[in-house]
Amino acid sequence: MAENDRFEDPIRELELKITELTAYPSSPDREKQLERLQKKLSHLRREIFSRLSPWQKVLVARHPKRPYSLDFFRLLFEDFLQIHGDRKFADDSALVGGFARFHGRPVAVLGHQKGRDFKDKIARNFGMARPEGYRKALRILKLAEKFSRPVFTFIDTPGAYPGRGAEERGQAEAIACNLREMARVRVPILVTVTGEGGSGGALAIGIGDQVNILENAVYSVISPEGCAAILWKDPTKAAEAAKSMRITAQDLKGFGIVDEVIPEPEGGAHTSHEETAEILDRYLTRQLEALDGIEPEKLLEDRYRKFRRMGMFGQTRYF
Repeated sequence: MAENDRFEDPIRELELKITELTAYPSSPDREKQLERLQKKLSHLRREIFSRLSPWQKVLVARHPKRPYSLDFFRLLFEDFLQIHGDRKFADDSALVGGFARFHGRPVAVLGHQKGRDFKDKIARNFGMARPEGYRKALRILKLAEKFSRPVFTFIDTPGAYPGRGAEERGQAEAIACNLREMARVRVPILVTVTGEGGSGGALAIGIGDQVNILENAVYSVISPEGCAAILWKDPTKAAEAAKSMRITAQDLKGFGIVDEVIPEPEGGAHTSHEETAEILDRYLTRQLEALDGIEPEKLLEDRYRKFRRMGMFGQTRYF
C-alpha cells in the first residue's frame, strides 16, 4: 500500500524543480528550461493519472488541496448568502449552504466543507456533518422549493459523524428525513460528488434529478479502510477493498449510480480550482436548461424511477 500512496512523488519532485528554477533571474536559457520542464510535467501527469488504481483515486479524492464546496460556491455562483443554523439546536460548519445566483438566476446551494488548516478542520469536523447540519440542509431545501429555486448540492464527506452526541440527537432520523423530503422537493436538484461520497452522510444531500461525479471522486457505502477492517479484520488491505468495492466514477457510471462523469484538469482537480469550476459550469448549465422545461409532477416521477432503478441488473430485481 505504501507504493500506492507515493504515486505523486515524481510529480512533486518535478514541480519543486520548476519552483526552484523560477527563483532564478529571467534569461533565455531559463525560459527554455522552464518550457521543457513544463512539458515534461504535463506528460508525466497524463501518464500517471491515466492509470490510477481505485485506491489511488481514493487518495486523489481526499487530496488536501482539492476544491471544497465553498470554493465551488465562489467560483460558480454570484452573491452567495450563507444560511446558518437548523433553528432547533445549533449551526453545523461541516455542512454549508444558502442562496446565490447562477448566471444571474436565483438558486440554492448546499455542500460539505472539510476545512483547510488544522483549526478549520476541527471546527468543521473534517466534513462529517451532525444532525443539525442535515436539518439545516432540509431548511434550505424547503425554502428553495417555496421560492421555486433550483438546488445545487456538492458532496465531499467521509460520512456522517458517528459520535454519541450526534446519535443522541437523531443522526439516522435526520438523514432518513432528508432522503424522503429530497425525493419530494418540486424544483430541479443537481448533485455533484466532488471528492469523497461517504455512505448516508453523502446520500443525505445526494437525491436529485441529475447526479454527477468528478473524474477522480469516489462514492461508496463505507470507506475502503472500514470495509477492509470488517471483511479481512485488517485495515491495511484498504487498496484491495477499494478495488473490490467498485467505487470509482467510471464504475459508478457503468452501474447507473451516477449520470455523468465530469472531467478534471490534467493532474486532478487540486491542480486548478478555476479550471475545474469552468468545466463543471458547462455541465451544470446544460443540465439545468434540460430540467427547466419539465413539469414538477414529471420531475418527481422521473426522480423516483431514477433511484428505484438502482440495484436492478438485467432481469433481476433487488427490491
